[in-house]
Amino acid sequence: MTAITSKSLHNLRDLVQHNCHISDANHAGNYTLCIYLLKMREYYRWERQQAQSKTLSRDDVGQWLREREKLWDEVESSSYQPIKFNQQNFDPFDATSINAQINQQGLVYSAGLGSKLTPHFFLAKLESKQVQDNYTVFISSTEYARDLTSPPAMTLGSNIFIRKESIKRMIWERYDQWLWNKPDNAMKRAIEYYNFNDIDTALQEMTENEMHNILLHEIGEIQAGQLLGEQWEQLISDLPQTQAELMLRAVRDHLADSISTLPSLLQNMHKASIHFYFANLTNMRKYLYPGLLTAYDKWQETGNETALQNTLLSAQKHWPTLAEKILDIYQKNNQPQKQIETLIESSRL
Repeated sequence: MTAITSKSLHNLRDLVQHNCHISDANHAGNYTLCIYLLKMREYYRWERQQAQSKTLSRDDVGQWLREREKLWDEVESSSYQPIKFNQQNFDPFDATSINAQINQQGLVYSAGLGSKLTPHFFLAKLESKQVQDNYTVFISSTEYARDLTSPPAMTLGSNIFIRKESIKRMIWERYDQWLWNKPDNAMKRAIEYYNFNDIDTALQEMTENEMHNILLHEIGEIQAGQLLGEQWEQLISDLPQTQAELMLRAVRDHLADSISTLPSLLQNMHKASIHFYFANLTNMRKYLYPGLLTAYDKWQETGNETALQNTLLSAQKHWPTLAEKILDIYQKNNQPQKQIETLIESSRL
């Protein structure tokens, strides 16, 4: 592996970060104010390379936030720029071609669309690249360029990108949110397995433990995609920023987890990871799958995982059947949004 020169890395980082700024300028407003401010604070921490244990200056963060929003105003209407490397120009969404150029120099790049069709880009140090079954797994460490959302993992085709730095940051954000009121919930139970008196060490340990489960979800995403086909992705792209899109993404996530994540979690019964899994369920996922929460509560009360096992068996039949019905509506209707929303609403598990 040949190390990239500092100048080449600097130029590449600036190009990727520029596209990240454009995405942020157009999509940062998707968050509620509280979540937006929390994410901006952690964005500042990342740029300034400050440890999670360090208390940030409110004045410094506020000044940086004003400057960043000014920058976003300037680039909001700009087009995404090609990625230039080795005297070649690449489409910024052509991660495969870009990685073919930079992997041998210890770097990894990814680009894709997330929730509400938000573009995500990142450039990072490549820690490892491994083939697992039919998947190529890229594990990154230090991130050189990223956007505000910075998802901890992404799947593009059969390629899975696991971002250790983003996983650690995601765990910190969950922990920081929990500190506001310290509720007696799944997050509390998860963090009790770690010594958060030493925040940096606890975050590192938790990151290492949760990487595998995040990978399992991404593998489930690929397998769900194989079941659903390209038509599902087209359906989501046809219904951007709607209630239907949120529902469809939640259905797919539940399908992916019923295939891959939950079977492994329940087989291994790693309690800290099970608690953390439930701590990270979105409100929409909870709403569509109340039976899973009931089973979790029974497990908490009795220590018996039978209810969790039973609801998993139900889920493995329910979500594929629901997905087929959704696609059937899509095939037969020019304006399927309301029918899809009604179907999913009536199919809560």
